[in-house]
Amino acid sequence: MTKNAPLDKHQQIILAAEQLIAESGFHGLSMQKVANQAGVAAGTIYRYFSDKEHLLEEVRLHVSQQIADAVQLGVTSDMPLKQRYRTMWLNIWNLAGSNLATLSNRVQYESMPLGKCGTARDSERKMFAKVDQLFNEGKEQGLFKPLANEVLSGLSLEACVALARKHAHGLYHLDDASLEAAIEASWDAIIQH
Repeated sequence: MTKNAPLDKHQQIILAAEQLIAESGFHGLSMQKVANQAGVAAGTIYRYFSDKEHLLEEVRLHVSQQIADAVQLGVTSDMPLKQRYRTMWLNIWNLAGSNLATLSNRVQYESMPLGKCGTARDSERKMFAKVDQLFNEGKEQGLFKPLANEVLSGLSLEACVALARKHAHGLYHLDDASLEAAIEASWDAIIQH
């Protein structure tokens, strides 16, 4: 697809739903509103999505992919674990500064129950494969605490999300030294002592 090529209708609908959810949340989201925002007929949506739940699952996966790509940007398996971790942490921090809506939307989607499609969770895990690889290698090397990857993430990278969102909202400011101290503290939370 060239830079100026029009979006396909499927993508238009997903982006329209994502924008409406970012502006108003899930409450009151209707297929008609999505159709209006996307510039398509309401019936067109049903050519691509079986129902509202299916559309929401696709939007969730779209947002997850955007975040996964941003979080794992520049991370390679030949980097030392701590460098990979720091890169991911700073990527999250920068994402909050540049695209807070996407990060905030992710929090909303995580609170949604997964519908008919049980493969959504598996798809999301695959999207964040470099994060899983980081935690798995750290545990194999005896560096990280022997906890589930979700717990390690909650103690470290998800803490970064919370800090970054508050910083982006202006609730408090972290200078460079404080930012480095936060990275070290979250690293300290997951390593063996």
